[in-house]
Amino acid sequence: MMSSLFCACARPTLLAGLCMLAGASAWAQPATYPARPIQLIAQQPPGSGSDAMTRVWADCAAHELGQPVVVLNKPGANGVLAINHLKGQAADGYTLMSIGMSQMSITPYTYRQRPYDPAADFDGVALIGTSPLVLAVAPGEGIARFADLQKAARAVPGGLNFGSPGKGSPAHLLTTALLERLGAAGTHVPFVGEGAGVTALLGKQIQAMTLVMGTAAAQVKAGKLVALAVFDAQRSPLLPDVPTVAELLPAAADLARPSWIAIVARAGTPASAIARLHAATEQCRSNAQYRSRLEAMSVTVTASAPADVRTWAARDAAVWRPLIERLGLAAE
Repeated sequence: MMSSLFCACARPTLLAGLCMLAGASAWAQPATYPARPIQLIAQQPPGSGSDAMTRVWADCAAHELGQPVVVLNKPGANGVLAINHLKGQAADGYTLMSIGMSQMSITPYTYRQRPYDPAADFDGVALIGTSPLVLAVAPGEGIARFADLQKAARAVPGGLNFGSPGKGSPAHLLTTALLERLGAAGTHVPFVGEGAGVTALLGKQIQAMTLVMGTAAAQVKAGKLVALAVFDAQRSPLLPDVPTVAELLPAAADLARPSWIAIVARAGTPASAIARLHAATEQCRSNAQYRSRLEAMSVTVTASAPADVRTWAARDAAVWRPLIERLGLAAE
């Protein structure tokens, strides 16, 4: 009798203890990712093409993930400042970065002591899209078509004066490589950003510049610039009469390398978080509004797997690294 009474009295306490343990166990389990806002680092200033693409992805991803995706601009040193910031954060999927072809396949090789390793420091999430680059010249400079480049380069000491958004940029390397394939001389004139270079090109302070399609198409259609070649595997619907470099010069077919932008996380980010972010990107890719916003920027939305980010970086670096070494562009 006493035993039964003891058990009856003890039972509420035991049940309460079990409930407490169950509650503690549930509390200790990690919440479904993402459980709080995500920070997305942009390596270009507000208003730039890269920043605009970053914000389009952030808007759509926030909707798909059910959490805010807050863009933080960290421009400077062609992406190195933004990358250093990312590397200083926890590898938990709550700090991401939008990164371009330049940062993944060019910038690290322009330093003798590489500031980061694209193959080891990042986990790819997805490629957002690609945008072709266009070689353009100012009208009235004696260069009406691609075949005139060689003649124009030989007409002045030092060759053709061509601009770029900066030393070691894709525009710098593509134009240099193309002139090399033509056997034509050229003098590189670096600017701080594409806008300053376009102003110089329109003012005929330089003779040529490789521009992103969104910039080039608007100026060409306005009659302010002449497009000579597209650095892509196929012609662009925005400038359908402008041939590709492969059409014009088969020896330059390997220069058909459009610029691209991707989303990455710090290396070591949980695979489950990467998978969730990639799935959200794929959902965005099927969203008509998302696609139309990017296509309005002359961006081709690209299907990809997370591993493709490293694959594309290695593929392009195989072309850029030898050129950087040959040109002696590596700095301390």
